[in-house]
Order: sequence, then structure tokens, then C-alpha cells
Amino acid sequence: MAWTVPPAEYQPRFVIEAVLADPLAVCVLEGAQRLGLPDHALMAGAGYKAVWNALTGREPGYGINDYDLAYFDGSDLSWDAEDAVIRRAEPEFSGLPVPVEVCNQARVHLWFNEKFGTDRAPLRNTEDALRHFASLTHAVALRLDETGVPDLLAPLGLEAVFDQTVRPMPGVANPDGWNRKCDSQKRLWPELDFVYA
Repeated sequence: MAWTVPPAEYQPRFVIEAVLADPLAVCVLEGAQRLGLPDHALMAGAGYKAVWNALTGREPGYGINDYDLAYFDGSDLSWDAEDAVIRRAEPEFSGLPVPVEVCNQARVHLWFNEKFGTDRAPLRNTEDALRHFASLTHAVALRLDETGVPDLLAPLGLEAVFDQTVRPMPGVANPDGWNRKCDSQKRLWPELDFVYA
């Protein structure tokens, strides 16, 4: 199938429709709304892979191994507080065939810096987290507002999401992990070109 990029003015709607075409993504979005997680969003592969699937004619949900559900709560940065939210979310998503990974973006700098030896500053909110992803391609997320209307988060724009070349951010924190991801995604979406770190 030809890679046909929609006009820029239609791209936000295209992303929303691509994500909502995946029934599991809809389950996660609706579950997050019921849980009342502060400043939450469904991000990572559930967003950009949904676009790839829509552009290449693949089934919604193809290649999505888990659903990353972010939220932001800076009131308590302890692991115990985040773990309590994860445990509260478990019954909501226990019937899904793939895992839902719940993560407090207010705590990311704590474990990220320790794991990768970086000096990342604390994030300001969930949208800010998208500015720090390993690739501009990944910097898109979706949530439902209080009335159920989709709200797209794309603080760095959508151009990279629709580009057939996936590039790492300069100085990507985990080059080996990035390169492994490129290898696995190239097998699933051979139409794409991946730039290795």
C-alpha cells in the first residue's frame, strides 16, 4: 500500500481516528477516564503505531504489545503512591489481552536518571513528557476529556509521525535500546526507514 500522507489540516483528525479504530485503545482511554487519573494520556506505540497501521492498511492494534497510560501527579513522588495507582488500575484493565503500563510522569526523572545516567529535569506535566521521547515520531498522545471528546497531545507537531523515516533524538539516552526497537519495528513495518543511533 502506498504511504499517502493526509494534508496537514486533516492530520490531527487522522491520528485521533487511527487510535480510536483500535478497540483496546478505546478500552484504555475509557478506563483512564473512569479512574479519574490526573492529567492522563495514552501515549507511545498506541499513538504512532496506530498511524502506521492506518497508513499501511494493517489492522488496528497490529504490533502494539502494551498500552502506555501516563498520568501526572506531583503531590507524592514516592514509589508507594505510584504503586497504589497501578494497583487501583489493575482491575480496570485485567480483562485485556495485552498489558496496560501505568506510569506517573512526575516521577520519571527519578528512575530515568538512575537507569541511564542522565540529568533529566523533572517534567512539568504529561504533555511535557512527549517533548522528551526518544524520537519526534513518538511524541503524540490521546486522552478523552470529561465529556468523552478526544483530546490530541502533540506539542512538537505531527510532521514526524507521518514521516516514513524514524529518527532518534540527538543524544538518545539508550542507543542500544533504540537500535533494538528499530530492528523489531522494521520487521513489522518494512515500509519505514529507521535511523540507528
